[in-house]
Amino acid sequence: MKPVDIQPAKGKLGVLLVGLGAVSTTVIAGVLAVRKNLAKPIGSLTQMGTLRLGKRTEGRSPKIADILPIARLDDVVFGGWDLFEDNCYEAAKTAGVLESSMLDAIRPELEALKPWPAVFDRQYVKRLDGPNVKKGKTSSISPSR
Repeated sequence: MKPVDIQPAKGKLGVLLVGLGAVSTTVIAGVLAVRKNLAKPIGSLTQMGTLRLGKRTEGRSPKIADILPIARLDDVVFGGWDLFEDNCYEAAKTAGVLESSMLDAIRPELEALKPWPAVFDRQYVKRLDGPNVKKGKTSSISPSR
């Protein structure tokens, strides 16, 4: 079997999220907080996970990020769509998942992230509505039932 040559990550890594609610804003705020050394990347396999090399008794377990050429957290950029026009800071405050002091420490970065208009059809989701919906021609395709 021929060895695989994995090239180092270069440039930015774009992460696009559908909906900027509680889960998305927590992920974004978490990455921003880690970048500023306000938090540790607890739960992040790529940042804290290790790989055992060789036998257990050899004690060789480097972090995944130290041996694989993956994107650094400083190179991750976020974008996303949402039905609501709130920027990421406002959405995170509304979700109430994170402490206000943490959000305030990264507020400028969160406020800079504004959602793109969502592609949305009330025919499929009847219990949700919002003002930030992409305008354009509608499709003549009807749902199959």
